[in-house]
Amino acid sequence: MRIESISIKNYKVFKDTVVKNLSKMSVFLGVNGSGKTTFFDVFGFLSDALQNNVTVAINRRGGFHELISRGCTEKDKIAFEIKFRSPQIGETSPPLVTYSLEIGYEGGKAIVEREILKYRRGQYGQPWKFLNFEKGEGTAISNEEEYGIKGAKDKREYQKVSSPDILALKGLGQFEKYKVISSFRSLLEHWYVSNFKIEYGRGILETGLSEHLSKTGDNLAQATKYLYDYHRETFDRMLQKLPQRIPGINEVEAKETEDGMILLRFRDENFINPFLSKFVSDGTIKMFAYLVLLYDPTPHPLLCIEEPENYLHPDLLLQLCEEIREYSERGGQVFVSTHSPDFVNGVQVEELFFLRKDRGYTTIQAANDDSDVRDLAGENQLGWLWRNHYIRGANLL
Repeated sequence: MRIESISIKNYKVFKDTVVKNLSKMSVFLGVNGSGKTTFFDVFGFLSDALQNNVTVAINRRGGFHELISRGCTEKDKIAFEIKFRSPQIGETSPPLVTYSLEIGYEGGKAIVEREILKYRRGQYGQPWKFLNFEKGEGTAISNEEEYGIKGAKDKREYQKVSSPDILALKGLGQFEKYKVISSFRSLLEHWYVSNFKIEYGRGILETGLSEHLSKTGDNLAQATKYLYDYHRETFDRMLQKLPQRIPGINEVEAKETEDGMILLRFRDENFINPFLSKFVSDGTIKMFAYLVLLYDPTPHPLLCIEEPENYLHPDLLLQLCEEIREYSERGGQVFVSTHSPDFVNGVQVEELFFLRKDRGYTTIQAANDDSDVRDLAGENQLGWLWRNHYIRGANLL
């Protein structure tokens, strides 16, 4: 899956924002309070709404009135539109898929005003709305297998979800006959918004395996053991990178104890005996957690990482940027927010975006849209250009 554009309306600082031409790895700059965390929370909100319902997603963020942009009323709608391509729908030439969602507020409750999933195969013809719902009821395509056949007409089935705050994507996506809806639901379920916490990564857990690193990193030892036991070749490739990515560390093992616990042990090339994770630096734990995440045998369709530079030495950030780009090339799109010019020095101009806040509302602009930045980027690193205020709008002054 690759998101090509996203439109956000009336969601906190994003009154009316459109981001286009998103790359496999997209890096976002912005001053404190400009909305970087809020932008990433859009994907967390959509994931919460799918896994639970819109009411839960909104209440976790303080309620509708805290979420909707300032100056809006209860008559206004929070709206998202995501355009993406997914090989799961068309492997040779994936069509551009559009998912639209409008959320309103009636009678003291949040409701799904409108939800549409559509795409068009090829350059001509009308797109089919595979999902078209309003306030909990609507229709879904029942003859998906005929789509793309010349002269085929769409056949629709009426459906109704149990409550107007439930996404039709959640309900209908559980049925195999709605393949397009089910495919997008599966992609949305596997979005990953990182919230890694150093103290969790040091934890000692009971024996078990985790196929993926959790969003907080509290299963780091279990995810490491899973890589070792079931994807040894991938684990060995990661170990080969360790001396480059974590200076001094040349081996890591997830050891199972007699009482059924898993310990992470790190070996420093200068010492004979390994030592437990609780004795290594915060930066070592964080970089190792990123490696486990980025060497996941099944990449997340979308991975969001906030401020990866925290706890890491500046000299390691170019290497981390390289690892993230390699991950995106393997199939998982990555969005990164950062305050670090050292990280941005590893970024290409078409990968860089910045948030600009004006009169209380934020827009997101592409560095590649500025011809001066494109010209200067040919001979200068983008982090240096940013730090020296050559990227207009990306700094405080």
